[in-house]
Amino acid sequence: MNAAAIQSAIDALGATGGIVQLPELELTLDRGLELHTGISLRGRGETTILRKGPSRVYPTTGYHNYGSKDVPLQSADGLEVGMTVSVLDDNKRGFAATFARITWIDNDWAGLDRGCESDYYPEGNPRLVTAYPMIFGHNVDNVSVHDLVLDGNLPENPDPMDGCRGSSMYFCGCDKLEINGVHESNYSGEGLGFQMCTRSTIRNSSFDDNTGNGIHPGAGTTDALIENCQANGNGWSGFTFCVRANHITVRGCTFSNNQKPGVSVGTRDSYNVIENCAIHGNGGAGIDVRKEPWPSLITACTFRGCRLSGNSHDTGHGQIDVAGDAHDIIIEHNTLDGGGSTYGVVTVDEVKFVNNVFVGDNTDEVKNVFVGDNEFVNCKAETKGDGFTDTRPEFECGHEATQPDHYRHLVGTTTLT
Repeated sequence: MNAAAIQSAIDALGATGGIVQLPELELTLDRGLELHTGISLRGRGETTILRKGPSRVYPTTGYHNYGSKDVPLQSADGLEVGMTVSVLDDNKRGFAATFARITWIDNDWAGLDRGCESDYYPEGNPRLVTAYPMIFGHNVDNVSVHDLVLDGNLPENPDPMDGCRGSSMYFCGCDKLEINGVHESNYSGEGLGFQMCTRSTIRNSSFDDNTGNGIHPGAGTTDALIENCQANGNGWSGFTFCVRANHITVRGCTFSNNQKPGVSVGTRDSYNVIENCAIHGNGGAGIDVRKEPWPSLITACTFRGCRLSGNSHDTGHGQIDVAGDAHDIIIEHNTLDGGGSTYGVVTVDEVKFVNNVFVGDNTDEVKNVFVGDNEFVNCKAETKGDGFTDTRPEFECGHEATQPDHYRHLVGTTTLT
């Protein structure tokens, strides 16, 4: 069995979908596995191992333009129809990178199943790279992945997959995504990325030791439950909310020993809940509410019942940092262990630490941060300062609070039924 055979089995199920059951195996992939609507890809637990093949770099020739479904290469040796690849340059990353499947090869031209996402100029070192998600889906509904191991084979994949266009597991524009019992690690890029997705459920899975973030919902992703998962030892954050990721519940998870924050919340990421999580030993804050100015501020998020310790040992300030124009933040019933070195209250250049919760620049703009019934261990002085309130804000948040109009910014991207 090889990756092409698995893809053929997926494709053969057609529009009705169905189950593709993988046996016990240890398989190196030369391409990503693409799921279609209604497909459930299932392994047999730790005995089903999919490993990413080594990446290869193919420099392109000359200028190549946005929208073209082919690229000119200096050499196409080793490429095959059906392989998945990325096209990028030193400047065009994020959503400006292209992820596609090769549809034809003619001499040193490679055809793509989608148009280039950007113009690529010679001075930017443009290239095609065999960097791809091991499992992915675009604009599909009711897809699931169960009970398998993904090995990103980091030593043989030095050129990372960009987090906007791909990750070890990547889904974009999907409704009703389900992941359960997947254990992923060692990917050159992020572990799990899901962009513009709705009604996702991620359970009992791990995303460890990747060069990027462990778990990354972004680009408007709405209504997700992430439960009993872990993201440890990643090169960035364990969990990153990115750009209007909202109505998401993260429950009973562990985020430890990541180089950046354990959990990072940023641009317009609102109405989210982090509860009953263990967040330890991260280089940045345990929970970092990033500095975002109006109107991209963070609002209506709840952090409760978590255990935080030993965070901010490299960057950050406290076990929980709140910066920018954030407002209506609830921090309650947590245990925060400062290890004797994290401040309760300190003012340095208008940066304040309050109850081991950092309220950053523009503290006069941070509003309605409620800190209630937390336990502080080995922290310095505890007090309150600008932006804090004794009145608990009232709002509904998390995936349980999602209403039909909360999806309206994704209409046309996903199909809700």
